[in-house]
Amino acid sequence: MARLHSLPRKISSALALTVVSLTATAQSNWGVSNPGDELGNARALGPATWARCAEYLAAPGAQAYELSHVRSNTMPASPFGVPLEYSFRGTVGLPGTLHAFNGESVTGEHAAQGTQMDALGHFGVLPEPWSGEGDFPADQVQYFGGFSQDEVKPSAESPLLKLGVDKVPPIITSGLLLDAKAYLGEGKRLEPGVRITKADIDGMMAAQGLDDRGILPGDVLFINTGWGEKWTDPMTDAEYYGMGPGLGYDAVQWLGTQGVVLISLDNPFTDPVLRGQLQGKAGPAEGTPAGLPFAIHHHNLSQSGVLQIQNSRLEEVAADGVYEFCAMIMPLRIAGGSGSPVRPVAIGVPTR
Repeated sequence: MARLHSLPRKISSALALTVVSLTATAQSNWGVSNPGDELGNARALGPATWARCAEYLAAPGAQAYELSHVRSNTMPASPFGVPLEYSFRGTVGLPGTLHAFNGESVTGEHAAQGTQMDALGHFGVLPEPWSGEGDFPADQVQYFGGFSQDEVKPSAESPLLKLGVDKVPPIITSGLLLDAKAYLGEGKRLEPGVRITKADIDGMMAAQGLDDRGILPGDVLFINTGWGEKWTDPMTDAEYYGMGPGLGYDAVQWLGTQGVVLISLDNPFTDPVLRGQLQGKAGPAEGTPAGLPFAIHHHNLSQSGVLQIQNSRLEEVAADGVYEFCAMIMPLRIAGGSGSPVRPVAIGVPTR
């Protein structure tokens, strides 16, 4: 793999790594739910991660890559959220002026459709499995940071009083892309239910020349599985939201302890989902803890404080071999929102 080896890159990398190593020494309890914590691993963000971005922003030949899909009325729609509907108004003007202007409106669950981020308050956990009988025991739910249901969402009509997407800081940091389609799929899209394990992550890091760098506190991690090939607009493949490959439980447990701020795959779940699983015709992937069919969501959001983006657009950045980059991710500041539409951008140098 072609790499940058200029002196300025080495100098800037050394300085940035020194800064982040000091930060990591002071805050080594990554992936831990500390009482009252609403940031999780996002507390690693700041001057240290901004400094790591500098080399990519200033590198000759750097390009900006859109990691989100265009949002529209005809894009694939999540069955777990209310579909979006954009309505476009006719051009209007103001009497006595030269102005003409256009506008539109949107209905539906915009934070659950398209390329979107999950806030930490999106998932909680019960002390024991719910039988499905009677009312859901929401009063027993616990959240990241040790927050109770009364503290997070005291009523059905309430926004998230804690752990909402409005608490997510601007994410400006170093990003990594791991190409599981190339490494595990040998160039083919991964099959539904395939798990990307900790050993697979180690293998991809080595194959892509990233093992010396490693994963740093404050990194964001994108993983290309090839499932994004099924995202078509207008939607022609109804299987996109029905199943998909995902992270293994051992991988997500380890990534949280490394200080990863955010994880994203080019699929709708982050979790591995087998064909027929959503319809109750298949169980969860091997290695999934009992009672937690969406164990990756559970662990990231309620246990280790790692944010998630679903439905990333990774084909282009993977094709260009941009494995290291500056990531800029700004969720909307929706008061008490459980998630947000998001437009992640990667800035890096193509290596092929």
